[in-house]
Amino acid sequence: MKAGIKWGCIVLVAVFAISGISLWSMGPDWRALLADPPTDTNILFWSQSQRDAGFKMMDKISVLVKSKEIQPSSNKRALSLGEPLDFTTNINTFFETQSLAGMLVLHKGNIRFERYGLGHSPDKRWTSFSVAKSFTSSLVGIALKDGDIKSLDDNVSDYIKGLKGSVYDSVTISQLLTMTSGVDWNESYTDPQSDVARFNNHIATDGLPTIVSYMRTLSRAHPAGEQWLYSTGETNLIGILVEAATGQSIAQYLGEKIWQPFGMADQASWLLGPDGKEISGCCIQASLRDFARYGLFVLEDGNINGKSILPDGWFKTATSKQADIGQPGSGYGYQWWTFDDGTFTARGIFGQTIFIDPARQLVIALNGNWLGATDQELNQQRFAFISEIQAMLDQ
Repeated sequence: MKAGIKWGCIVLVAVFAISGISLWSMGPDWRALLADPPTDTNILFWSQSQRDAGFKMMDKISVLVKSKEIQPSSNKRALSLGEPLDFTTNINTFFETQSLAGMLVLHKGNIRFERYGLGHSPDKRWTSFSVAKSFTSSLVGIALKDGDIKSLDDNVSDYIKGLKGSVYDSVTISQLLTMTSGVDWNESYTDPQSDVARFNNHIATDGLPTIVSYMRTLSRAHPAGEQWLYSTGETNLIGILVEAATGQSIAQYLGEKIWQPFGMADQASWLLGPDGKEISGCCIQASLRDFARYGLFVLEDGNINGKSILPDGWFKTATSKQADIGQPGSGYGYQWWTFDDGTFTARGIFGQTIFIDPARQLVIALNGNWLGATDQELNQQRFAFISEIQAMLDQ
């Protein structure tokens, strides 16, 4: 999850005025956002209407928010149309209740359902929030296969030198992936003083990347490996680790290893923090279809041109329960939310989801804008609807 995106819309209005660009020529999303500019620097505390517009253009205000582009493939993976699904649930009501910007159902690689809302469309991008964590996890697996990472049992501080002498000296890459480092972290999305709300505004004075400078100040809450604690900060460390191991930015690495070879059809981007590093726990901007294509990449075990680019059995391990999260039937893998029935999800705040069911060869990608960052009732409703789709496919 990415917090603390400083847009300063009043400044932008002045920039456009000086440039002679009219609000009308800027398109409906720009007009909506600038007509009601956020006054809070933290996107967690924007209004729903501000997010409706902003989530489609997080990477377009290059004056204040930097990003790295990820170029599309020259050999785009086609998605054929399959037989449309006939839902018993009222789909209009479902979209409205869920505040959905888009939903795409792929079954055996074919589109069985695709629909958009909130002004979203196939040619626009939507932000991923923590769905990006699962992408970052795959980059670790690729680096492991390539030999740039020697072992998941290596200490994190062997790769991120700035963590030497901190609590992360005794934390392994595996523990970082499963969020079982035991390092204290506050992921509250409603508390402006939580770690997740503050880390990106941290001023590094030690010459280190912002997230490393912030995380090295944290203290230990539990012995490493004993307790699961959700921490976006730790996924951000994983991105720094991959960059240190491979010598490439993670946006470049994603593009080179997955985006272009697998056939992603649209340009994507990865938002950067103030120090120019990708915020790897959050904020890939991509089309709904390319989010679904990533689900296919996982479903097909990372196979490109008939050969997996990941270690043998990577996804079987990464998407199965490695850590107990205190919820019966559920767990956490390598940056994936897992279920005991073999299904799993990449999940982000405000309703972003990629659901994968290997047994049914099913991928469901959803973009949304819930009223709050998290919502247990909407989440339960969403998975009830997914169960309906699974039942339809079983008939």
